[in-house]
Amino acid sequence: MTLPSKENFSEWYHEVIQTAEIMDVRYPVKGLYVWFPFGFKIRQLVYSKLREIMDREHDEVYFPALIPETELGKEGEHIKGFEDEVYWITHGGLTPLDVKLALRPTSETAMYPMFKLWVRNHADLPLKVYQIVNTFRYETKHTRPLIRLREITSFKEAHTVHKDFEEAAEHVKKAIGFYKEFYDFLAIPYMVIRRPEWDKFPGAAYTIAFDTIMPDGRTLQIGTVHHLADNFARTFDIKYEAPNGEHYYAHQTCYGISERCIAALISVHGDDLGLVLPFEVAPVQIVIIPILYKGKEEAVMEACRKLAEKLKAFRVVLDEGEDRPGAKYYKWELKGVPIRFEIGPRDAEKGVAVVSFRDEKRKFEVPLDEVDEGKVLEWARELKQRLRNAAAERMAEKVKFVENTGEIEEWGGVVAVYLCSDEDCGHSVEEHGKSLLGWFEEVPDWLDLEPEGKCVVCGREGRLAALAKTY
Repeated sequence: MTLPSKENFSEWYHEVIQTAEIMDVRYPVKGLYVWFPFGFKIRQLVYSKLREIMDREHDEVYFPALIPETELGKEGEHIKGFEDEVYWITHGGLTPLDVKLALRPTSETAMYPMFKLWVRNHADLPLKVYQIVNTFRYETKHTRPLIRLREITSFKEAHTVHKDFEEAAEHVKKAIGFYKEFYDFLAIPYMVIRRPEWDKFPGAAYTIAFDTIMPDGRTLQIGTVHHLADNFARTFDIKYEAPNGEHYYAHQTCYGISERCIAALISVHGDDLGLVLPFEVAPVQIVIIPILYKGKEEAVMEACRKLAEKLKAFRVVLDEGEDRPGAKYYKWELKGVPIRFEIGPRDAEKGVAVVSFRDEKRKFEVPLDEVDEGKVLEWARELKQRLRNAAAERMAEKVKFVENTGEIEEWGGVVAVYLCSDEDCGHSVEEHGKSLLGWFEEVPDWLDLEPEGKCVVCGREGRLAALAKTY
């Protein structure tokens, strides 16, 4: 089956999710999807990197998915941000519950009553934990696999507790660094943007988000970092005793990434043939395809098996199936395999293989005795750099800088403007058909724009901001 062109992104995305066996969309509840084994392997590989980053400074924990209404309702501003999305459990079997239980929409109100018990004095700080769990939100908009769900199956949320605002702010910067490392690992270009006051996380002092640009010009939020100040600490009475014997409210941060990172991986790098995956997160990193002719099968298969044995440190498949070579090419291109070797009778005689990379159209010969782990890792590094460069170039083409608000609506992608911090100016630019993502914390290297300039609305000093239609 041929995929739709990626230019028709929505149709392409739904088709590749199913055809490449990422998720099965046929589960009989709207907004809930089933991970295929192949897709789940991608998830495991991606999240193993996220875990490796988190484990350097955090301890992994697990908190229950059920939150009593009494706890969920304590932080008024916070629950107000989620009240339309909460799933409520009202019965245990046939017995009505005395206190309703919420299916976790996010875990602040589950964790912080326990943090009150864990944090007693300054020696308990900083506290840094994370968990990877499912969260549930009654999403009424158009649901989409990995992007907009009613069950988020892979929500990595980290929560930290600090002695004061400044220490928490420093940790926010570190959290941004964690996420930059993660998305650089996936070769996904991103924008780090401070959200407007009216679009920050409910209960936060400020929110900084990671956004990437999808092939249709819309942006996808792929990570958030929140400075919570002492807002939740006051609600849940999280205090510590300082060395001077005084008691102070703690300050907190939280930051999360969901399986939207997989959606971005698929969408940013994929092409008309299917997935294009960085070497490290490809379930099959190398495929070897024998080109068989009658009477010469043995020599070809022997060369293929020797090559497979030589590369057994990697996730390698020797495709001995009965399909014709063309069908095998299509299958493994769809699955995003980064490196492909082909060996036919003449190649076996010459001691060479024909090599191709998933992101390039060219093929070339390489002597089999030159192929080893070092050579493969060198190719993998070069492939990732090509993926990152190509993705950044495509994203830059979808951003337009404008000096007149009348041009905002005309552009189909992301609009960059200079904007002051005045809320009226912020709301004014949103009247032109796009949401204000916020202000760039740093201008990415693939955007050739200055960080400061005159506000597009009032002419006062402003900073570079982004507007877009969003997922």
